[in-house]
Amino acid sequence: MLNKKTLRDVVVAGKNVFVRVDFNVPIEHGTVTDVTRIDGALPTIEYLVEAGAKTVLASHLGRPKQAGDPEYSLAPVAKVLSEKLDMEVLFFPKEDIIDDEVMAAFEDMKPGQVMLLENTRYDEGEEKNDPELARKFARFADVFVDDAFGTAHRAHASNVGITEFVDQSVAGFLVEKELDFLDGALEQPKRPFVAILGGAKVSDKIKVINSLLDKVDKIIISGGMAYTFLKAIGYEIGTSLLEADQLDYARNMIDQAKEKGVELILPIDFAVSKEFANTEAVMTNDENIPEDMMGMDIGPKSIELFNQALADARTVVWNGPVGVFEMPNYAVGTRAVADTLAKLDATTIIGGGDSAAAITQFGLAENMSHISTGGGASLKLLEGAKLPGIEALTDKE
Repeated sequence: MLNKKTLRDVVVAGKNVFVRVDFNVPIEHGTVTDVTRIDGALPTIEYLVEAGAKTVLASHLGRPKQAGDPEYSLAPVAKVLSEKLDMEVLFFPKEDIIDDEVMAAFEDMKPGQVMLLENTRYDEGEEKNDPELARKFARFADVFVDDAFGTAHRAHASNVGITEFVDQSVAGFLVEKELDFLDGALEQPKRPFVAILGGAKVSDKIKVINSLLDKVDKIIISGGMAYTFLKAIGYEIGTSLLEADQLDYARNMIDQAKEKGVELILPIDFAVSKEFANTEAVMTNDENIPEDMMGMDIGPKSIELFNQALADARTVVWNGPVGVFEMPNYAVGTRAVADTLAKLDATTIIGGGDSAAAITQFGLAENMSHISTGGGASLKLLEGAKLPGIEALTDKE
């Protein structure tokens, strides 16, 4: 992990502790439909409760257009959290997230109690990293704990601004785990080290590809971005997703991979359709796609090719599905990759976002070494970028 203090490095017994968590969870009809991120924060929260800290939690949820928008209230999260901790989590549904009532309740808290503030984005100062709001957050904190890896690539008042007004700012257990896996894999991977990059656009992954070409032994390019690479080397891609302005970049990356001795692997057949819908899949014989059809998933030859590339892998980082896995007829390739990773004797790291959703959908989460809770933050780490939310934490002495 980076040289930053963690929760284990500070005394929290009897202290006021402000924890930035990531409870940006899906809610339908007032019910949380996926508790993965809540579960991810529990080790840190339970540690603080057992230590007798007064714990105040803060999180954003979605993008409310105005303060107090009930659609984006954290009330359903407070309910789930109370059930999981088997104790009442104090919560005040407030348009003004920190007012006299909230502060009075905080003053009355007993050691071991937990409070959850309302959605931090109800205050427009959150995303502006407003120092006045950061100072308000700091009133809850002898110690600040950042356990929201999913927001670490953003500099907001509740994860970066607050550190200016608190003496000790440390990583929670979830952030520590994320950095141990992601940073560890990039800096000291067991080899062969294979990266699988999917998703829709080459432009979203340019910096990632640039960075990984200096670190990996093999890189598998798939998903929507593969069609731009295939077009760049002369294949017909029909009506598949194409970023024409990235063709030169794709050619350059193919050349760079050869120069660096990195095996760059592209799909060699596809499941295609005439429309973007869950139609019956038609398989191509090779890389070429008929002019009136679009690629929706990789085909059986590609699955076999990818399996061969992964067979001896000791470290795998996967970011982005290889097909339109949300449609059952085009989830075959993504499922095959997931099944292969689940059986590998390797460190398997899933880089958040759609890849994590796919792994969870297939019921294979427990078979992976680590599933990142932060798609955007994990991408930034893969790019080799520094994360403001991590950089702001207190250095180890």
